[in-house]
Amino acid sequence: MRRKRVFLMSGIILGVLLLMGGITWNKHSKPVQMSYNEFISKVENKQIEEVILSSEAKLHFKQYGEDISYETDNPRTQSFKEKLLLNNVKVIEKTTTQFDMVQSVISLAFMVAMFTLIFKMVSKQGMSKGAMSLNSKPIEANELKQDFNNIAGNEEAKEQVQDIIDFMKNPEKYAKLGARMPKGIILYGPPGTGKTLMAKAIAKEAGVAFFSVSGSDFVQLYVGVGASRVREIFGEARKHKKAVIFIDEIDAIGKKRSQSAQNSNDEKDQTLNALLTEMSGFREDEGIVIIAATNRLDMLDDALLRPGRFDRHIEVGYPDLAAREAILKLHIKNKPLSEDINLKELAKQTVYFSGAMLENLVNEAAISAAKEDQKVITKEGIDSAFYTVIAGKEKKDRSGIDRRERKVTAFHEAGHTLITKLVAPENSITKVTIIPSTKGAGGFSMNIPKDKMYHTKQDILNQIKVSLGGRAAEELIFGKDFITTGASNDLERASGLIKDYLMRYGMDEEFGLVNWKVLLGEDKTEGRWLLEKASTHLNKLYEECKQILINHKEVLELLAEALLEKETLDEQEIANFFT
Repeated sequence: MRRKRVFLMSGIILGVLLLMGGITWNKHSKPVQMSYNEFISKVENKQIEEVILSSEAKLHFKQYGEDISYETDNPRTQSFKEKLLLNNVKVIEKTTTQFDMVQSVISLAFMVAMFTLIFKMVSKQGMSKGAMSLNSKPIEANELKQDFNNIAGNEEAKEQVQDIIDFMKNPEKYAKLGARMPKGIILYGPPGTGKTLMAKAIAKEAGVAFFSVSGSDFVQLYVGVGASRVREIFGEARKHKKAVIFIDEIDAIGKKRSQSAQNSNDEKDQTLNALLTEMSGFREDEGIVIIAATNRLDMLDDALLRPGRFDRHIEVGYPDLAAREAILKLHIKNKPLSEDINLKELAKQTVYFSGAMLENLVNEAAISAAKEDQKVITKEGIDSAFYTVIAGKEKKDRSGIDRRERKVTAFHEAGHTLITKLVAPENSITKVTIIPSTKGAGGFSMNIPKDKMYHTKQDILNQIKVSLGGRAAEELIFGKDFITTGASNDLERASGLIKDYLMRYGMDEEFGLVNWKVLLGEDKTEGRWLLEKASTHLNKLYEECKQILINHKEVLELLAEALLEKETLDEQEIANFFT
């Protein structure tokens, strides 16, 4: 209702402004020009009704029976007024300049006042909406569906929060020993790994209310809105005595603050300061825990991470083999599966799948089975869903792809496959195809690395070679001038790997055990050095790739021919080329 009143009032004010503008426009509309001789002739013929005299170079007049303003030269002589009066012309004298100036000032002042009023009303509405529209209504513990029994994987993360859950349940036990409950927890890790589910499960296990907001909810156009929202949600949480406040994407307000930040960051700074103040003001017996989630822990402001703020940092990473199998078992409940589906084998194939991706895979397979009127989810449906999640669905219409482009794609994917088999034989290649996908890939090879805790220097170099294998095959077969844009994603991945190799892992022989980001921070002056060093390494690895392909050119051509014929090769068909 309040919003409607604001819009109604704004419409009325706008209408008044338009009306005034129209009146002003009419008053100042351009008059019709008339020569002085014609004007004098009409005066003598008694056709002129009134004349407005002023000291300006032009005078304005009206004719009988017309509502049109005319303009002609002003002779500005002593006898001119007398002549008009003798011819029964109504004479109006005014100092035009002063009158127009006063009128213009009044109109301008009125318009400024109206616009100021509108702005204040909209700002007030925005502030009010900003403070009140935040969904500060909690989810009560009995309404939460997820507890730790409903979440598979992340066993280490679950273990690290058990004491906090116990603290909220039995605060007296810890108070006797003088223990202080951690005020904040940061869950960090890649997207889709279950950070939100973990936060809800903590609230469910502890039996407390759950407040959920996004970091972007605090960031608004109007300075002060974010801070007021922080105070609002903390105030609501205190009414419940014990609660979990979950802030997703805390990066929106908690990024590192730059010394060169402009005024555009004032709102974020105020919001962050309000959050820190509220956390510092917690009493030890309040039983309120703040849980924040982020994809990048290293991007957060140090003030958030120090003791007394977000005391505990818990990684929620990609699930390992056992966790992936457990997650798959959780998501297939109440879904009929064919007997030939082996969840352990599927878990082995889904390296680097997040929990959300695994759920999506099972759901896509179920949708496909329902669409085909099948009674159970088949292995073929699971396989199809697997590749849909990774690369998108296969394009049905491939009539626009000419023979040369198909050949380029075939050799490109054959290059990736051959290099993988020769330099990283422990990797599984479950599928190679030259069928374009709805995600923009012209083709792809499904290269599944072995589950590892650590990667060696040679592992990284081999991964780079695998990424460069497609471009190397294009150059070898079609020539340097006919390489294509198909390797853009491969080059992006190779560049990221070599950057980490040089700057994070201390694996470069020339510079040794140095983490360049720690030394240089965000300084961009190392860009030229990094570019030259990375280029040297990548060119060397690229030449090695080409040499491998030259030495095994016959197998490369056989793989490409098979892809052109069948379009898709499975794991066993690929293995036959290397036995």
